[in-house]
Amino acid sequence: MRKPEMVYGQVANCPRCGYELLRLRRSVVRPGLALVVTALLLYFPANFLPIMRLDLLGRTTSDTIWSGVLGLFHTGMQGVAALVFLCSMAVPLMKLLCQLLVLVSVATGRARRLGLFLYRAYHHLREWGMLEVYLLGILVAMIKLRDMAELSVGVGLGCFVALLLVQVWLELVMSPQQVWQALSENSDARR
Repeated sequence: MRKPEMVYGQVANCPRCGYELLRLRRSVVRPGLALVVTALLLYFPANFLPIMRLDLLGRTTSDTIWSGVLGLFHTGMQGVAALVFLCSMAVPLMKLLCQLLVLVSVATGRARRLGLFLYRAYHHLREWGMLEVYLLGILVAMIKLRDMAELSVGVGLGCFVALLLVQVWLELVMSPQQVWQALSENSDARR
C-alpha cells in the first residue's frame, strides 16, 4: 500500500481488514512529554514504596519491588533476581529515558541522529519491559495469600498501576510514524 496524503486528524485504514494503519495527530510532543514526565515521577514510588503489607500469625512484612529483587538475590537465586531487576526496573526506566530524549530531540530539532538511535533502542527494549506480567504476578499472589493472611494494599501498588496506565496512554499518543518522520526529515537534510 502507498501512504496517502493526509491532514491532521485523518486516519488511514487498511481497505481489506479495516485496521488503523496511520493516524496523523496534531501534537505528539507536548502530550508525550507530559506523559513521560508523569511516568518518571511514578516510577520511583512504584518500585520503592510498599506494594502490600502481609500480616501472618502476628508477623507483619511490607514488600516493595526492590525488596523482592533483594529477597531473591539473598536466597541464592541471583539469576532470577537479575532477570526480575532487568524486566521490572531497569528496562522500563531505560524505555522512559529513551522516550524522553527522543521527544526532546523532536521538540528542539537537535541531536536527531541520537534521537533516531534512541528510538530504535526503545523499540528493541519494548520486548523486555514486562511490567504487565509483573503486575499479573502480584495480583495472583495477593489472591492466593488472602485466605492465609491479612493483606492490605500499599501506595506502591497504586503507583505501579498508574505507571502502567500512563505508559499505555503514552503508546497511544506517540505516533511512531510521526516520530520517525520528525526525526528523519532534518537528519537527512543535515547530511
